[in-house]
Formats: sequence, C-alpha cells, structure tokens
Amino acid sequence: MRTRLSEYRIMWVLVFFDLPTETKKQRKIYANFRKSLLKDGFCMFQFSIYVRHCPSMANAQVHIRRVKSSLPAAGHVGIMCITDKQFGMMELFHGRDPEIPTVGWQQLELF
Repeated sequence: MRTRLSEYRIMWVLVFFDLPTETKKQRKIYANFRKSLLKDGFCMFQFSIYVRHCPSMANAQVHIRRVKSSLPAAGHVGIMCITDKQFGMMELFHGRDPEIPTVGWQQLELF
C-alpha cells in the first residue's frame, strides 16, 4: 500500500551556520563543511543557510545525523526541521518588494 504524500509529512531540513573564516585553516574547515552539505543533497537558500527536502521525518533524521557528524569544532550551527506546509507559507522579499517564485521547488524521487 502506497503512502499518500502529505504536506504535513514531507519535511524540510534547514541548516544555518556562522563559522570563523579569519585564517586559511578556518576557511578550509568552512569549505569542507559546506561541501559536506552539498554532497548530502542540501542546496543553498541564502549565504550560510542550506535546505534539503525529505519525504518523511525518518528520512530527515538521517540527514540531520549526517550534518551533526560533520560539525566543525568552532562556530555556530543551527538545524531546524519544518513541514512542507510551513515551508510553503514562507514569504520572501527582494528589498521591500515581495518575491514571487517563478518555479516552485521540484523533487524527483525514483523509488
């Protein structure tokens, strides 16, 4: 029996981070953390904010564990999980003008 997709079951994982970049070593750590997010399927939403679509809370927990396993020793990292319904209610602005997305988020799942 197939489970019906629901905007309340589908989750978005958001990772917010502020890492030090004053030295060459710190910049390398920053780059490695960012690359680990990209490798795990996150995409940049804004500078230092990355998002990932997950079909369920169980799947979101897998990706949250992966982020936690690659946390750098210094800096601030926040992880938040919200439903697709909550994500869809987000208001975006470019300056004072509302930003109307031209194309919605698209997720392709094969299995």
